[in-house]
Amino acid sequence: MSGTPWVTWMLLGITVLVSWQAFGNRRLMDRLMFWPPAIRRQRQYDRFLGHGFIHADGMHLLFNMITLYFFGTAVEPVFSAIIGPLGFLGFYLSALVVAILPSWLRHRDDPGFRSLGASGAVAAVLFGYILFAPWSLIFVFFVPVPAIVFAVLYVGYSFWMDRRGGDRINHGAHLAGAIYGVLFTLLMSPRVGSHFLEQLGSPSFL
Repeated sequence: MSGTPWVTWMLLGITVLVSWQAFGNRRLMDRLMFWPPAIRRQRQYDRFLGHGFIHADGMHLLFNMITLYFFGTAVEPVFSAIIGPLGFLGFYLSALVVAILPSWLRHRDDPGFRSLGASGAVAAVLFGYILFAPWSLIFVFFVPVPAIVFAVLYVGYSFWMDRRGGDRINHGAHLAGAIYGVLFTLLMSPRVGSHFLEQLGSPSFL
């Protein structure tokens, strides 16, 4: 994997800047947040993207940006080599939209629903990476976990919490983003599927 991951750095910079501005600007936060009534009544479709550039607080922002940095810089050169220099940007932005679509379909008549954060798109990037390196170690709270094991636990946990609800986290967006990341990567390069299966059969914890 080679090449300068300039799209990842650009996304990091814009997200940190906009989120930081929104922390002290409630009007900006409200304008970008994913809120169904504003989309249905005022046709503010930009919220399908805008919600991914604001975050609830500093820890929310930090966690998403660290994850995007490590896995975005790893997979962006591969995406760029296959579908062009702007391919990774298109993937990330489309992941923001696709990840929030299930929430839109479920809550489009719910004025009490709100969602924000880049987690759906970040999950797509992470799961794209897992297809390339399923046995690489991902550190979860400083504990090394094989990427493929983390993927199974992540999907199971997101599905369970989405059904359970009650913690104000949009687990449905995480799950939709993860699925989209896998599907997009396989459609981009079907050979990744055979590579993933080969790697899966040859565990190597590096």
